[in-house]
Amino acid sequence: MMMTDPVADMLTRVRNALQAGQRRVDVPLSRMKVEIAQKLADGHFIEGVKVLDDGRRTFLRLYLKYTREGKPVIRELRRVSRPGRRAYVASSQIPQVRGGLGMAILSTSRGIMSDREARAAGLGGELIAIVH
Repeated sequence: MMMTDPVADMLTRVRNALQAGQRRVDVPLSRMKVEIAQKLADGHFIEGVKVLDDGRRTFLRLYLKYTREGKPVIRELRRVSRPGRRAYVASSQIPQVRGGLGMAILSTSRGIMSDREARAAGLGGELIAIVH
């Protein structure tokens, strides 16, 4: 089965798992998805990331994070740039999500970066997703 937007599929799987109260979610593996998941883990939005191989396929396992009350840490996870409408921003136009409490994920010439990393490096790029 061919997918037109694998990153959007990953974000949708995470949203669905959070809504269902799952502790983990598996997504098909790609290097870009691994880097996005690592940025989510670095930003403390998910517990961790593992690359697993069950003999038939290799996949990425994300361990989701919840508050003490059982509510998901991620309140919104939204794809911004899509295959039909790409969204590019300059370093001065990178959005500050929820006054710095959230995070924007960008694809830059130096790889996948969080909004803070891209601002510090003075780089703009494709605005992949917003999470808070």
